[in-house]
Amino acid sequence: MQINNSYYSIIEILQMLERRELIVNADYQRGSGIWPKGPSSYFIDTILENFPFPKIYMYEFINREDRTVRREIVDGQQRISAIKRFYENEFALGSETSRVGRKFEDLDDEDQERFLSYTVSVDVIRSARRSEILQMFRRMNAYTLPLNEAEKRHSSFQGAFKWFVNELADELNEFFVEFGVFSNRQIVRMSDAAFISDCIVAVEKGVVSASPKDLTGLYKKYDVLFDARDYHEMIAGAFDYISEHFPMLRRTFMMKPYALHSLITALIHSRYGIPSITEEWGAQSIGQFAADPEDAGRQLLELAQAHEAKEEEGAHGRYVWGSLSTTDRKLRRTARVAAILRILGVNVPDTVDAHLA
Repeated sequence: MQINNSYYSIIEILQMLERRELIVNADYQRGSGIWPKGPSSYFIDTILENFPFPKIYMYEFINREDRTVRREIVDGQQRISAIKRFYENEFALGSETSRVGRKFEDLDDEDQERFLSYTVSVDVIRSARRSEILQMFRRMNAYTLPLNEAEKRHSSFQGAFKWFVNELADELNEFFVEFGVFSNRQIVRMSDAAFISDCIVAVEKGVVSASPKDLTGLYKKYDVLFDARDYHEMIAGAFDYISEHFPMLRRTFMMKPYALHSLITALIHSRYGIPSITEEWGAQSIGQFAADPEDAGRQLLELAQAHEAKEEEGAHGRYVWGSLSTTDRKLRRTARVAAILRILGVNVPDTVDAHLA
């Protein structure tokens, strides 16, 4: 068996398909057929934005009937199918892209040329028996890491909510890296997607314990229909506010994912109001992210420093207690969110967390 890396433009692949020099063998097909519109649209946008995608595998052989070279798509059938269907104007780009509503024929000349000239990395398998090809993929998959919960959710659902989370994660990627929230590896393994989903749980349910069941429930609930506008405004607005008014928190303990989750929850409640927090705590929104941004930034930095020093007996003892263990449980989250809300200018009754520390 020989494997050689080659490069084909999309127009070359389309021409090979048209001439039937490249064919689909359903025996190699994995998954459940063609992608629905959401992932197809996002994939096409990946091409138009000139981002790479994983290589495609083709099996090249001599067709004995007419002694011509033929190629079969071994791995990458859904990607090739999405390319062909978009080129033939079978679907328009969705809200996951900046070219929403456009089919291939609606793209301007520059975008059409960018799409057709995009270079696809292809490993071409030659001089191989089919049993060797199957063994090759079995060996490759043997070293694949098992999916974590976030990856399982994103592989199981293809609806509106998944693509909102994916799009917002892309939008916030620079913040997560610059402020030291997640490592590159954590982002690759979708820790950012799980974080965003958990922020939406907070908007819907208030301060609750983190639960994979709740996160999966969101994906199920909004798999068909999801209005992202309010959620995007609240979550993206909170992150923008941190970038603009609290840059001193960059790479501090306030950027630990569990601490940042509490900060985002508090900012959203302070500005927009989270019904469950209003009802359960009697803490009313003040209609703005912070009454005094400069003073709030100074005090939030003090919280982060107290957390780092583990000052459980100091002025910020309740917050520190909420940050040192079982940080995704309701009681610990209550201690953190209540402390941050007070700093932002929200009147939180002492009875909310008086019993915690």
